[in-house]
Amino acid sequence: MQAYRDDGVVLRTMKLGEADRIITLLCRQNGRIRAVAKGVRRTKSRFGARLEPFTHVDLMIHPGRSLDVISQAEVIRAYGPPLAADYPKYTAGVAMLETAERLTPVEKEPAIRQFLLLIGGLRALGEAGAGAGAGAAGDTEPGDIEPDNEFDAAGQERDPRLVLDAYFLRSLAVAGYAPALTECARCGRRGGLGSGEVRLVAFAVGAGGMVCEQCRPPGAPVPSPQSIALMIALLRGDWAAAMRSERRHRVECSGLVAAYLQWHLEHSIRSLRHVERA
Repeated sequence: MQAYRDDGVVLRTMKLGEADRIITLLCRQNGRIRAVAKGVRRTKSRFGARLEPFTHVDLMIHPGRSLDVISQAEVIRAYGPPLAADYPKYTAGVAMLETAERLTPVEKEPAIRQFLLLIGGLRALGEAGAGAGAGAAGDTEPGDIEPDNEFDAAGQERDPRLVLDAYFLRSLAVAGYAPALTECARCGRRGGLGSGEVRLVAFAVGAGGMVCEQCRPPGAPVPSPQSIALMIALLRGDWAAAMRSERRHRVECSGLVAAYLQWHLEHSIRSLRHVERA
C-alpha cells in the first residue's frame, strides 16, 4: 500500500519491544491514528525527541498489517517546553490530550475540528498574556477555531483551568454534546422572565444542561447565574467576559464542566485529579 503524509499532535506513547514505541496522534486529515516508530528509544535514533507528547509533527507513514509505521517525522511546533515549566499548565495540557483521544474513538476517522481545537488549546496554554487559539473574542460558533487566531485577554495571563474548561466545552460541542445553557434541556423552553419563558434553576448533567423548576431531577445542583454566564462565555470564546469572572465562580464552573464531560465520555479523565491538585 502507498505511503501517506499527514501532520498531527502526539497524544501519548507506549513502549513496544526493546527499542520501538507505539505513537498515538490526532492528525489533520486522518483523525486519530496509532503508528509504530521503530528504534525511537535508541540513543542514536534519528527521530530523537520529535515524537513526544505535545509535539505537532509532519509525518510520512507507511501502512502496515496491524499498525502503520512512521518513516519520517519533522517538528512543526513543540508545545511541551513552555508547559513543562509550569505545573498547572502541564496538567491542563495532559487533560487536553487525554480528552482529545477519548473524543475520537474511531481510528482514521477525520476529525479536523477536534484537531484545530487541540492546536488552539495548546497554544493558549503555552502563550501567556497575548494568548492564541482558544477562540476569538466575540460570538463565534463552537469549534470554528484556526490555530493562528488570537484573542485579547486585556494583557492578563489566562488561568490554565479557564483555557481547559473552554477546550472541554468546545470539543464537546464539536462532538454534538453542547450543554443547554439558555434553554431547558428537557422541555426546551427558553430561560428568562418573559412570556413563554421559564426560570432555569439547576444543572442536570444527565439531562444535558440547565433545567427549569418543573423539569429539575432530584439532586441536581443549583449553580450561581455567574457560573453559568462564565460557561456561556467560554463556550462562545468571549474571553473579555471570562477574564472578569471571580475565582469562586470559576471553581463552580470547572466542577460542572468536568462532571458533564465525564458523563458523556462514560469514562473518567484520569489527569483531572492532577489538575485539581494544581
